[in-house]
Amino acid sequence: MRARVTGFLGSLLMVLLLCACSAVTQPAGPSIRQPALESKSLIMADGAVLPLRSWLPEAEPKAAIIAAHGMNDYSNAFDGPGKGLAAKGIAVYAYDQRGFGQAPHPGWWSSTETMAEDLRTASRLIAARHPQTPLYLLGESMGGAVVIETGAHAPPPEIRGLILSAPAVWGRASMPWYQRAALWLSYKVAPGWVLTGRGLKIRPSDNIEMLRALSKDPLVIKETRVDAIHGMVDLMDAAQEAAPHLELPLLLLYGAHDEIIPPEPTWAAVAGLPHLGTRQRAALYENGWHMLLRDLQAQVVIDDIAAWVEDQSAPLPSGADRAASGKLETLASETR
Repeated sequence: MRARVTGFLGSLLMVLLLCACSAVTQPAGPSIRQPALESKSLIMADGAVLPLRSWLPEAEPKAAIIAAHGMNDYSNAFDGPGKGLAAKGIAVYAYDQRGFGQAPHPGWWSSTETMAEDLRTASRLIAARHPQTPLYLLGESMGGAVVIETGAHAPPPEIRGLILSAPAVWGRASMPWYQRAALWLSYKVAPGWVLTGRGLKIRPSDNIEMLRALSKDPLVIKETRVDAIHGMVDLMDAAQEAAPHLELPLLLLYGAHDEIIPPEPTWAAVAGLPHLGTRQRAALYENGWHMLLRDLQAQVVIDDIAAWVEDQSAPLPSGADRAASGKLETLASETR
């Protein structure tokens, strides 16, 4: 009996050890060429082709925005806001980040460094196309974390400012111990497991029609590998640590009904911004959810972005900046 138990435990240990060795990432490879901007793609230095979408105004743009999408999404996330901003004279470019959409290795994580370097490369290429046009970075959720990491460490000199929509700043430092433990164990034991999120009562937006369309879109990832989640949390760790080092002007957008990124780490990140109240501001949307740029009130957010790009010191048309200031004052009084 003891021999059988010992054999079973040995076999189980072997399985766990084999699983522990199976985490896979797909970071950028060695440089083999000069990066290039084509009409519908960005070509990185390692030869990776990242599909590109653009929404351009009829006249010469008064500003240009490079948009980075969220987890399991792809560049089409910015179709609505891209059209809305183009109508206001702002060019918008968005690309499928590695591991998402039609970019290489869909479903597989690259790395924080790869994602940030890809955004720096995209910035240089698009700035060269619009040499006299102010350039901004816009990131939604995961994309917001990429923008923070890019903006805090060696940001391209062409960048005039950052726009962070519900940025993913929920790192391990702000997670409960049991979530950290569950992620650590699953990553060590079975990094190739896939999770669907079914059964989670989380609502990312009040735009139900849009959510239904995403559920039917084959380019939106529905099953997420544990090692990709682990990589995402690594990225959020990096963004959480980098946020206090941001020097560029920025506008951080957050919805009061956000059920994806908790308010505590978000407001902590806002409060820690080095130039909050001068060239760095937050906006709180009382009717906003996580997917602010695609919520039913998306036009309100789009109008605020356009107004901020036009004049970074002027009050936002919606008053969401005043709502954020009030929220910060309330939080500060509660901690006194």
